[in-house]
Parts: sequence; C-alpha cells; structure tokens
Amino acid sequence: MTIYLACTVRGNRAGVTAARTIAARLERHGHHVLTRHLLRDDVDDLEAGRTEQAVFERDVKWLDACDALVAEASGSSYGVGFEVGYVMARAATTGQRVFLLYDAARRSSVSRLVAGNNDSHCTTYAYDSLAALERFIDAHLGQGAA
Repeated sequence: MTIYLACTVRGNRAGVTAARTIAARLERHGHHVLTRHLLRDDVDDLEAGRTEQAVFERDVKWLDACDALVAEASGSSYGVGFEVGYVMARAATTGQRVFLLYDAARRSSVSRLVAGNNDSHCTTYAYDSLAALERFIDAHLGQGAA
C-alpha cells in the first residue's frame, strides 16, 4: 500500500519518535511511506528550497494517490488537521482509510475531533507505548490485515 504519514513538521515535534516507529513498522510490512522525509531532524532545511505552493501541490497529489493516511496526531498541527480532513471528506468516494493515532498520555491536549472521531472510514487509537503502537500497525496494516 501507499501510505501518507501525517505528522507535525513545524509545530511540536514531540510525536516524531512515534511517527518514526510508525514509518519503520509500515515499511517492514512492505508499504511505501510517501512522507518519510518529514521525519528527518533537518526537515526544515530539506524543505527550504520549496515554496509553500509547491509543498501544497505535491502533498495534495500524494493525498490523492495514497491508499491510506496514517496520522500521528499527538501534537497540535493545522497541517495534519487539513490532511486528515481532506482524505476523510473524500473517503466514501475514494475508498481511502484514515488511521488517527495519538499518545494516550496527551489525551487532555489532543483535539476532541481526533479523540472522538468515529467516522466509518477512520480508525482512532490511543497508544500507551511504542510497543502498543507497533502491535496496532501489525494488526491493522500488517501483511494480511484488512
């Protein structure tokens, strides 16, 4: 599968370790993670040569092309919210899936639109450890998973 991994780039990067765990697990299962480069520590420098419009156009193409969007949604990010909303608004037509993952310890600061999401095209999961996050990926996006 082609996966768009959404994570905070310019905001609070506290979830980047979890996002790296997600990406590694997805790749272990043979998935292609379009946004792998966003997990680098030097992501701002890496993206500095692109205009905001170029990033928008590239990312929307990737959102259109992905089979699923997996969002590490523990931090506050307008970009992640846009990406999730974009895919979810079209999911009934495109068949795309959304997986909203967040650190259970941060529940009180996670948007209620994330924690309470029960849309039929979305699976929301509060993880309490990186091992639990890996087990979730294995069960829902592993080889042979639905």
